[in-house]
Amino acid sequence: MIKKTPAKNGKTAKVTFELPGAAGAGAVALCGEFNEWSETSHPMTKRKDGRFSITVTLDAGASYRFRYLIDGERWENDWQADSYVRNDFGGDDSVVDI
Repeated sequence: MIKKTPAKNGKTAKVTFELPGAAGAGAVALCGEFNEWSETSHPMTKRKDGRFSITVTLDAGASYRFRYLIDGERWENDWQADSYVRNDFGGDDSVVDI
C-alpha cells in the first residue's frame, strides 16, 4: 500500500510505503530510484501487526521506480503501485507517481 501526503508548498510529498505481514518477511528494505537502489539506506520498520512500513519525502511531479527487498534475497513489487515498468532483469518494477 502507498499513501501520499503532499506538502503545503506542493514541491514534495511524504510517501508511506507498506508491505503486509502476509509477505512472510523477517526484514524488508525499500529500494528505488530515489536511493540509487540501495539495499541498506531505507530499512522498513516491522509493526506489531506484522506489516512493514517506511515514510520518505519525495519531490512532487516525478515518478519513481521501486521494489521491496525481502530478507536480502527476494524482490517483491507493491501490488497497489500506480503502474509497473519492465526492468533489465526480466521482471517488473513498481512505480509511484508523486
